Amino acid sequence: MINQKKSQLVKIKASSWKLKKFQSAWAKDLENGKVLYIEGLKFEITQNEKKFFSPSVLNKKSRNISLDSKGILKGANGSENDIKELSALITRFREDAKSLIFSAFPKYKKYLKLAPTSFRPMDVSIRVTSWRADDKRLHVDSFPSRPNYGERILRVFVNVSPNDQPRVWRIGEPFEDIASRYIDNIKPYSRLQAKLINFLGVTKSFRSKYDHLMLGLHDAMKSDLTYQKNAPQITVPFKPGAVWICFSDQAAHAVMSGQYMMEQTFHLPPSKQYFREKSPLEVLRKLTGEKLI
Repeated sequence: MINQKKSQLVKIKASSWKLKKFQSAWAKDLENGKVLYIEGLKFEITQNEKKFFSPSVLNKKSRNISLDSKGILKGANGSENDIKELSALITRFREDAKSLIFSAFPKYKKYLKLAPTSFRPMDVSIRVTSWRADDKRLHVDSFPSRPNYGERILRVFVNVSPNDQPRVWRIGEPFEDIASRYIDNIKPYSRLQAKLINFLGVTKSFRSKYDHLMLGLHDAMKSDLTYQKNAPQITVPFKPGAVWICFSDQAAHAVMSGQYMMEQTFHLPPSKQYFREKSPLEVLRKLTGEKLI
C-alpha cells in the first residue's frame, strides 16, 4: 500500500469531471509536485471512434497528433471526415480536462493558457531517441527551444488504451531534492550565449537564467544513469481509463511503456498558484539567492 503522506503519488476519487467545489487538499498536493491519480472518472470512446486506435492514424513525420487552440488538427492521417471525427474526439477530452481543472482549482481559471491537446497512438517503449529526448528517463520538463520564464506546465492525462494496456510511469523524488542534488554542477549561465542562440533562432525567445537552470536539471537527471537506477522512485501502472494530473515541470517522471493516451496541457503564471512558494521558480530562487527572470 502506498503511504500517501510520503509518496509523490496521491490517489483520490471523483465521479464527475466537473467538481462541485474547490479541492484545497488537491491544490496543496499538486503544487507540492505530486501526481494526482484520480479514480472514478470515465472518458467514453464510441464504437465508431475505435477505428482511430491504430498507429497508422499518425503521420510518419509526427510524434503525436495534436489539436491546437484554434481547433486545427495536426499530425493525423485520414479522410476529411476522419479528421473531423478525430478532432471531435480530442475536443471532447479537452472540454472534460478544462471542466476538471477549472472546477477543482477555480483560482487558476482566469489565468490559465490553453496549449494543444494531444492524442498519442504510438507505443512509447519502442521509441528510439537521443538520451536528451528519451522520456523513459526520469526528468522534469524543460524545453531547449521554448523558454517559459517560470510559467508552470500543468497536464491532464487519460489512458485510452482499448487493449487493457497500462501506461507505466516512474515517479521520482521531490523537486527540491532534485534541485539541491544537481544545481551546483550546472554550468554557469551566460547572457551572451543566451543572446546568441536567440539571434540564431535556436530558441524562440531569450533564455533566462531560470530556463537555463531548469534545462540543466533536466539534462543532469537524464544523463546520470546511476541516478536513474538508484534515485527514490516508484513505478505506477495507470490502467486503461485512469486519469492523472501533475505539474510536469516539477514532478519527476519517466514514461516507460503504454500506447494510446490523451493529454491536455495548460500554462499558469507561478504568481497565480495557491502556494506560490512551492513553484520551481521560487525553489531555485531560494537555492541561488538570485533573481532568475
